[in-house]
Amino acid sequence: MTEKAELQSVLDRAADGGRITPQEAVALLRDAPLHALGQAADAVRRRKFAGTEHIATYIIERNINYTNVCVTACKFCAFYAAPKDTRKGWTRDLDDILRRCAETVELGGTQIMFQGGHHPDYGVEYYESHFKAIKDAFPQLVIHSLGASEVEHMARISGVSVEEAVTRIHRAGLDSFAGAGAELLPARPRKAIAPLKESGERWLEIMETAHGLGVESTSTMLMGTGETYAERIEHLRMIRDVQDRTGGFRAFIPYTYQPENNHLKGRTQATLFEYLRMIAVARLFLDNVVHIQGSWLTTGKEAGQLSLHYGADDLGSIMLEENVVSSAGARHRSNRQEIIDLIRAADRVPAQRATTYEHLVVHEDPANDPGDGDRVTSHISSTAIDRGIAHPELQIVDAR
Repeated sequence: MTEKAELQSVLDRAADGGRITPQEAVALLRDAPLHALGQAADAVRRRKFAGTEHIATYIIERNINYTNVCVTACKFCAFYAAPKDTRKGWTRDLDDILRRCAETVELGGTQIMFQGGHHPDYGVEYYESHFKAIKDAFPQLVIHSLGASEVEHMARISGVSVEEAVTRIHRAGLDSFAGAGAELLPARPRKAIAPLKESGERWLEIMETAHGLGVESTSTMLMGTGETYAERIEHLRMIRDVQDRTGGFRAFIPYTYQPENNHLKGRTQATLFEYLRMIAVARLFLDNVVHIQGSWLTTGKEAGQLSLHYGADDLGSIMLEENVVSSAGARHRSNRQEIIDLIRAADRVPAQRATTYEHLVVHEDPANDPGDGDRVTSHISSTAIDRGIAHPELQIVDAR
């Protein structure tokens, strides 16, 4: 059998629902014809979502960064400040955080991602008090936040077990983990870009513990920092193995390294085609993960739209505030109507979703579109704006 025929055989098996090996996935990622790869991935998506395969989703959310002070100093990050850097470092007070939550509700947002640096003073108690305050004031907001790295850090600061840390912040209001800190799970690339973080195996161990305690999560991957094809697939393999045991990963979300203002200094980046190939191979290889999300924030709106033809079923969020990847150079902005139009142009019916992927509003008829695109708009690097107000035209309701 020729190499081309062998690749097509693997694609056909995967499209029919068969499990593929890591070695086969590397071959597909490296050598499979792009259109054939996309067709196989889309066939898997259509079968997985039979009955609603015509729908693609989005969510309205806000990423509230509570501090940029961080002890891990990841080389790809342009957001953090060292603990002793009093000029650059900052921390939001609770009133500011609650005001941002109020604004999110006003704009129709349903989810917040509460993320920041590994502050040397912030243990479990900090997150408990803040999550409780957010839930008390805004019970309708889903707190989809943090990741295994933050759990490891807060547990160490407070001198408690990971199990206790997860249990306490979940009880205080955390609904699910956002999969932050995964970056690259295999040892070589992880040590190269985040040498002070826990190992990839430990990251997964903490997520597996959380799943066992009833706290689900998403899974992510940062691609384009110099990792090999085999290391990209090993990252997927590690996630798939945990998912076989727990079923706790709701989605997989690959995003691309941004090259500005960080210690990697743009030495490598993933191309558009590499990104689309990863979306497709993830759909084929992660046969036990339901949702694959396209990341328009880092790759651009057109690339996000294309991802819907390469296995993605979700186009991510209209992010009302984002400071982390935009600090490293991501400049893509959008609004609700643009996202709806992008999905329609990809021959899908747009639907606003919940954190757990239920459809909240299905935009079947363009005549009934929300018409609030000017207000529900993504915003980047709000920390550069006076007082950090992403939408100053709004009259913010009293968060207390």
